[in-house]
Amino acid sequence: MKNIPDLIEYPAKGILSKRIMENDKIDSALFCMAKGTKISNHTSAREGFVYIVDGNGIFNLEGRKVLMKKGIFIYMKKNAVHSLEARQNTSFLLCLVK
Repeated sequence: MKNIPDLIEYPAKGILSKRIMENDKIDSALFCMAKGTKISNHTSAREGFVYIVDGNGIFNLEGRKVLMKKGIFIYMKKNAVHSLEARQNTSFLLCLVK
């Protein structure tokens, strides 16, 4: 058992990631993005979801802007084009299905 909010650690710049769990079905990690950090358009080879733990930002999913705020759950299909921008320090759980 892990208390996710206790694992949040914001870097001065960029992104810090921490592996939460990996098994034969799921790979999950906590991402902590410093305010102002951007991740440009990219895709994931697997389907999964993002769960926002803390912060404020924009998640652009296939051209649709989704507000990243505490409690938001975002489903991503395989190969979905997405990008992120942290307006404040922002943390999220990324879980990908194997």
